[in-house]
Amino acid sequence: MEQFFHSVMLDKELCKGCINCIKRCPTEAIRVRGGKAQITAERCIDCGECIRICPHHAKKAIYDKLPVLEHFRYTIALPAPSLYGQFNNLEDVDIVLNALLKMGFDQVFEVAKAAELVSDISRRIMSEGRVEKPVISSACPTVVRLIRVRFPELIDHVLPLNAPIDVAAKLARREALEQHPELKPEDIGVIFISPCPAKVTAVKMPLVSEKSDIDAVVAISDVYPKLISYMEDVDSRPEEMEELSSAGKIGVSWASSGGEAAALLGDNYLAADGIENVIKVLEDLEDDKFTDLDFVELNACSGGCVGGVLTVENPYVAKARLKKLRKYLPVAMNHAESLIPEIQWDKELEYASVLSLDDDFQAALHKMNELERIAGDLPGLDCGSCGAPSCRALAEDVVRGLAKESDCIMKLLRNGE
Repeated sequence: MEQFFHSVMLDKELCKGCINCIKRCPTEAIRVRGGKAQITAERCIDCGECIRICPHHAKKAIYDKLPVLEHFRYTIALPAPSLYGQFNNLEDVDIVLNALLKMGFDQVFEVAKAAELVSDISRRIMSEGRVEKPVISSACPTVVRLIRVRFPELIDHVLPLNAPIDVAAKLARREALEQHPELKPEDIGVIFISPCPAKVTAVKMPLVSEKSDIDAVVAISDVYPKLISYMEDVDSRPEEMEELSSAGKIGVSWASSGGEAAALLGDNYLAADGIENVIKVLEDLEDDKFTDLDFVELNACSGGCVGGVLTVENPYVAKARLKKLRKYLPVAMNHAESLIPEIQWDKELEYASVLSLDDDFQAALHKMNELERIAGDLPGLDCGSCGAPSCRALAEDVVRGLAKESDCIMKLLRNGE
């Protein structure tokens, strides 16, 4: 039986049993039972929408705290490009990178650098026609998990390349071992500074590799207040600042929606952000409505990674700041000479049949017919009073033996019970 790690957790003490979360969950993983929300582990893709929508702060992200740095002899910071968009009037990325060193990290490796390598390889793979078009980006772990659970027919369209954070981790670790032969692999802590909880899950429970090269994931929201003071110190002594920045416009642009697609240097692409828009695009792809597209970039968070729930700034403000910052950068600073192993998946993405009604086809067909009968007898109001997000979801719960038709209040009222 598959084991699950989830970076989105429920605090039952804070839960009031409202139905905000069940309405926004893209995989219908949440129910309200006994006056409290419940998250079905098999269905949850750690998108963080429930964290975003919960008015009582009962949904929380799980991630590593900053003292994790003390667990390693040598630490490497992997700053996401979305980190740069959190700071007002930032004109030089080196200010952030030098501040991370002052904060306690021994080395900094930009995820934006790895993003440029992934962009370069993506262009090559697409020009050679190795993946069925339209090619779907594999950078957003929430989208990959959504496809795996809800859109299995699109798996062959997913770009079989590691996300920039994974590539950055592999390259950074190798670089540290080459530069410091006295270090052992276990001495090194590769720590990603993340904008969202989905990245935590991708590290703790990877889908296309046996083990992640990232040792810990900390939140931008935790790093931000500490980093500000160090940035002020760095900015006040420009003569002491090291030149550490190693990425251009292409890498930094990955932080916001459309950045990855634009890096392919073509016009025949689609970029969508926000989980509801992502689902709509995937449904249309499943129905073959975009056969003339080459590439599809999908980000579960509004605005892209700058919209993650572990950031501190409004995503559209952050996006505007990044646009200003990019003016001072070269187009790109990194190119891949070949399809390096660090960029390729270790294993194939596999369908997770968590939404199927039964493993046996005949049994599943019988349950589907029963589901349709029950759903047809429900009022169709999708009010959520039963604790399920829709009448059809309640019918599914009944078929699975998790609920009763009498849980529908409107049906009871209609029958005068």
